[in-house]
Amino acid sequence: MKSGGARPGARPASLPSRGNPLLTINSSDFQLRRHPANPILSPNPGNPWESLVTTNPAAWLDESTGEVILLYRAAGDDNDHLVHLALARSKDGVHFTRDSARPVASPIPFTPDGGCLEDPRIIKIGDWYYVTVASRPFPPGKYWDPASAASRIHRTFPAHFPVALRQNLTSTHLFLTKDFKSWIRAGRMTDPSLDERDVIIFPETVGGKWVTIHRPMQWHGAGFPNPQPAIWIAATDDVLGWKQLKLLAKAEYDWELKVGANNPPLKTPHGWLQIYHAVGPDKHYRLGALLLDLNDPFKVTHRTRRPIYEPTAEWETKGLYNGVCFPCGHVVRDGIYHLYYGGGDIVCGLATVPLEDLLQHLLAQPVA
Repeated sequence: MKSGGARPGARPASLPSRGNPLLTINSSDFQLRRHPANPILSPNPGNPWESLVTTNPAAWLDESTGEVILLYRAAGDDNDHLVHLALARSKDGVHFTRDSARPVASPIPFTPDGGCLEDPRIIKIGDWYYVTVASRPFPPGKYWDPASAASRIHRTFPAHFPVALRQNLTSTHLFLTKDFKSWIRAGRMTDPSLDERDVIIFPETVGGKWVTIHRPMQWHGAGFPNPQPAIWIAATDDVLGWKQLKLLAKAEYDWELKVGANNPPLKTPHGWLQIYHAVGPDKHYRLGALLLDLNDPFKVTHRTRRPIYEPTAEWETKGLYNGVCFPCGHVVRDGIYHLYYGGGDIVCGLATVPLEDLLQHLLAQPVA
């Protein structure tokens, strides 16, 4: 599928829905537009800690200055593959300048987030940025290299150790900051016995409750309504409080096996816009979109039946993980939706579309 604009043309064939074999989809080839300046941020050989990876960026638009902030995942070519967070800024949302020659946050050894800080998502409440961060207790090593993965320290632990340590599971932690310099590492948001990395906070409370989106990796198969990992949702009085999760969306179509949410939901007059990713039978990542009811975000009202973006550029299809487009942030500037994503687990990319076009595309696809 080629990506040259919002609606380049019609698909040549109708495709059946995986979730409902009686539903025939004759979808337009709607795609977000890959920005010609891509990749907008690449590894920097001059900084050893980000010489291999600069990817999966969160984003925030400062409405008062027009500045866009990217908080991205960064790693060097070290054997442990220690993963940091770093900051870049832009006046136009396209051309970014690194904020510092150092990371803005790094793992603290021998703590629950001692191995990596990655895949951040940002919301802001008052003066405070709330950042969800995927973390492991130990560095993951070069996960694309089986020999490196096999030699990790957690593989030596005895059976009586907690599973989070023995399997080096990813949990999601909440970080708070006003300036991306001083941080409050508030604590774990997820069950430590689960691998939970796609955790997102809604940008405002709904009905007086914090609403969070999750993707517990182990929750699928026998005993669950979803055969593969899926998107779950919760509401709670305290963002760090224990949460009762409810299934929100599972794989439904032929391009979807495992699904997970990406950037924080965007409030629109039509509902909460939620971008999600699906890993397909070919192990490539593709993006879809949901609309959630404004007053009851546990309800999906609309869903795209075909991908709205998929990796086709070489820097997306060839990387540490091939075929990856993984967004963690978005902003809207002058009516244009800017989606910031990681390509190939190495670089940062940008895809755009008029926000109204995307919403109208979604509104044409109600969930029965």
